[in-house]
Amino acid sequence: MTSALLQLEQRTAQHLELIYDGLLCPSARNSLSDDLIEAMRLTSVEDCPPTHVNLWSQNDVVLITYADTVVTPGEKPLDTLKTFIDTHLRQFINSVHILPFFPYSSDDGFSVIDYSSVNEAHGDWAHVSAIGNDYHLMSDLVINHCSARSLWFQNFIKGIEPGRDYFFTADPEDDLSNVIRPRSTELLRETPTADGIKHVWCTFSQDQVDFDFRNPLVLLEFVRIIRQYLDKGVRIFRFDAIAFLWKEVGSHCLNLPQTHEMVRLLRTLIEFADPKAIVLTETNIPNKENLDYFGNANEAHWVYNFALPPLLIHTLLSGNCSYLKQWLMAMPPAQNGTAYFNFIASHDGIGLRPVEGILDDAELKDLIDTTTGFGGRVSWRTVADGTVQPYELNISLFDALSGSLAGPDQYGIARFICAHAIMFGLEGIPAVYFHSFVATPNDHQRVEHSGHNRSINRHQWDAGGLNSCLSDPESTQALVLAELGRLLTIRREQPAFHPNATQFTLQLPEQLFGFWRQSIDRRQSIFCISNVALEPTLLRLSEVNLIATSSWIDLVSGQAVENLNSSIELAPYQTLWISNVIETTA
Repeated sequence: MTSALLQLEQRTAQHLELIYDGLLCPSARNSLSDDLIEAMRLTSVEDCPPTHVNLWSQNDVVLITYADTVVTPGEKPLDTLKTFIDTHLRQFINSVHILPFFPYSSDDGFSVIDYSSVNEAHGDWAHVSAIGNDYHLMSDLVINHCSARSLWFQNFIKGIEPGRDYFFTADPEDDLSNVIRPRSTELLRETPTADGIKHVWCTFSQDQVDFDFRNPLVLLEFVRIIRQYLDKGVRIFRFDAIAFLWKEVGSHCLNLPQTHEMVRLLRTLIEFADPKAIVLTETNIPNKENLDYFGNANEAHWVYNFALPPLLIHTLLSGNCSYLKQWLMAMPPAQNGTAYFNFIASHDGIGLRPVEGILDDAELKDLIDTTTGFGGRVSWRTVADGTVQPYELNISLFDALSGSLAGPDQYGIARFICAHAIMFGLEGIPAVYFHSFVATPNDHQRVEHSGHNRSINRHQWDAGGLNSCLSDPESTQALVLAELGRLLTIRREQPAFHPNATQFTLQLPEQLFGFWRQSIDRRQSIFCISNVALEPTLLRLSEVNLIATSSWIDLVSGQAVENLNSSIELAPYQTLWISNVIETTA
């Protein structure tokens, strides 16, 4: 036995003891450990994965997209998608998150029928692997629940394996008043089975039935799925809705200790199988709870910066960055081996739970009223006392930033670009939603057709029509793509924009949002400053404290900054990236 295998066995055993203490006897846990290691094909592993190593750099930019976001008649959407990425985005991004591309029954892919195959309407595994050959491939592991139409759930109904005991059930008479959920639908689904009526737990919808990870066979199934995804080229695993994984009747069933330990276990198995693979946890919950998924650099490699979208949108609508600044100052730097996953738009809505305790009720109301005025909608969740609270805003980012609290205006594109310029400068890995690259507006027709608010930001483009827009340099789509691409090209050349480079928040007037980045080798400094207001604003360079012995340049405009005692007038929503000029040696 190699020393690496011995360490893997010891770590796996420790994880399982913490997860299944009181549920499995020691011999059963040992047997499960052996099964998990065999399922991952690690019985002859020779090397231990390194720890606290950054597997990323400023070159890493992630595209978030559905498999069928852009389509061509008669062509598999995954083929069309790769052609579009290769043609328009290759020089800006190096990673692709393909949202669930499996057979599904609802929720645009997140109600998975079969984890092992690709939706035939999208393509096949060869199409997925083709993208993985040219880009770092991210895939969802929809681990909390599956479709009620899945074979496993049908077997649960029949009382046969595999599936008979795969799903979490409760009694309607149980005290479930403390359960925290993101939805207002019924939690329990009454289901006739061969063993009588059972009430199946459904965190998200009646079509999405929750697994019971107290049954170790469920864990083993998912480890086999992970192994298959690795074989198909997946290198970044997005653990969907992971915070809800472990349930205990009588508790709030969110972020339970067993859930955190399950993340540690799966990371251990994944990194022994591929030391360059990355785990990302999707936990749309209050900020402090979200950060807990870093663990001690032994849980997620990346965590979503869920507070960033609502705070940044609030800042640009209000012209006041005080809330965003306070939040940024309180954010701890990610230790080596971990990083923030920054985004401001995605397939989901703009979550409001992450700003609980940050935005007050009046600011939250302004945000909701303004975005609904721009055509957006609000999704709600039910809380313990039976009342409902806003859970997320449903609106395309381009429309969300089409005006300010005062209403629509002519600064929509500038405001939209500013939002991305701020995100691109922040500590962490930037991720850009497909529809942000091409400034997609609200899709109200898709909402009416699907009946789901989130569909407003899940438009499906005809490839020919989109390419036609992009061929016109004056179109909104072409203007936005060109400028976002230009900023990303600049960003990827700056060591100070490494995801783990030093970051400090600048103390500037409330209409100016600024922070300082310094490269890990301390050779480069970049002062990122944005005017978040409707009016032109003066920046006194003395407030930034540029060192007089260095030469400085604004990377965005290419203009030298020469008089350090002068002021610069920033137009509405203009961003500066003021960097020292790095001397190169021959």
